Amino acid sequence: MLRNRFPLNAEHEKSKLPMGGLIRKRAKRLFMILLALLAVHILIIWTVEELTLFESLWMTMTTIATVGYGDFAPVTYIGRISTILLMFVGAITMLTLIVSDFIEYRFYRRERILTGRWIYKMNNHIVIINTPKHGGMTYFMRFATQIRSVQGYETIPIMILTREFPNGLPAELSDLGIVHFHGSGFDPEALKAVHAGSTRHIVVLAADESDPHSDSLTFDISHRLAELNLGQKTTVECVTDANRSRFKELGVRAIIRPVRTYPEIMVRSVVAPGSETVLEDMFNYEHDHPHRYDLELDDLNWADIVSALIRHGIGTALAYINDSDEVICHPPVNGEIEGKGLIVLVKSSNPPDLEVVKDALERYRVFLKKWRNLQDNPTSADSPAAH
Repeated sequence: MLRNRFPLNAEHEKSKLPMGGLIRKRAKRLFMILLALLAVHILIIWTVEELTLFESLWMTMTTIATVGYGDFAPVTYIGRISTILLMFVGAITMLTLIVSDFIEYRFYRRERILTGRWIYKMNNHIVIINTPKHGGMTYFMRFATQIRSVQGYETIPIMILTREFPNGLPAELSDLGIVHFHGSGFDPEALKAVHAGSTRHIVVLAADESDPHSDSLTFDISHRLAELNLGQKTTVECVTDANRSRFKELGVRAIIRPVRTYPEIMVRSVVAPGSETVLEDMFNYEHDHPHRYDLELDDLNWADIVSALIRHGIGTALAYINDSDEVICHPPVNGEIEGKGLIVLVKSSNPPDLEVVKDALERYRVFLKKWRNLQDNPTSADSPAAH
């Protein structure tokens, strides 16, 4: 039979009290007792020994530190007895207990951090609520990398509020400076622990990106945040498009579909609200979509191509394909474009065909030729023949 095991300190039995606070309180109490003991010893030595106040302080400190330089030593019985008490009570007992409490607190803090129960002092940070069902570590790594590549977000703290990672975050996430708190987004105490009120952004991920029922949990969390007037800081994932109106009524800042392979879309919605609508629109054929047109490009610059397509109501040029089959996004506007294709954002309801695009570019070539002739011969426009 195992013997009864007693706690190291009596207050360890008080499981409902915060252990960190108890340890700090006990360490402070011991430290104050030690300071009082040092003060009493300094006064005694200063009174009974033929030493100045500074010499008494010096002798007391070398005694408590167990250094014992020997340059000063008590010669009276009262001075020697007080010094003995200082060495045994102060140096051996009190300092040992204080160091022990410090080490215990460090272990306690480390264990709380590892299990996600340590409350950090954070401000102007990002809180991510929930963890993706699949590939959570990769998602968080890419999200952190992308968000910190945005100007103004290079050093922003990131905290995850989740019940996952009970044994601690993977090293790959910890190395990126990400921390976590073990809890749920619908728990007011958990939101208080992550300092939701002082965040810069709050991201609520769908618990299961393939399950429409996860919208219920997301809505519950969003409703809780709305009650705290945090809707304008919140970006949520919505699995079912029909539920988007419910989130809008809560005043949520941005709503996107779960896209686990591209956390960059979530990053865009966080740092540039509204851009997620444009990005999502490119993935479907409901309104607009990118369309490829195979045609020769050899005598227009990018500004001319963009203007030609917009002027003729075709769409917005996004990129061109060069002769090496490379897609060039956002090329220099004034350099002549040489390639064999265009990527254009067009209306899904009535996408123009290739001949319409060719005709638009040809019309723009004619317009440019006339305009350049006018620039080269400005007087011809005012001559009688010109009229």
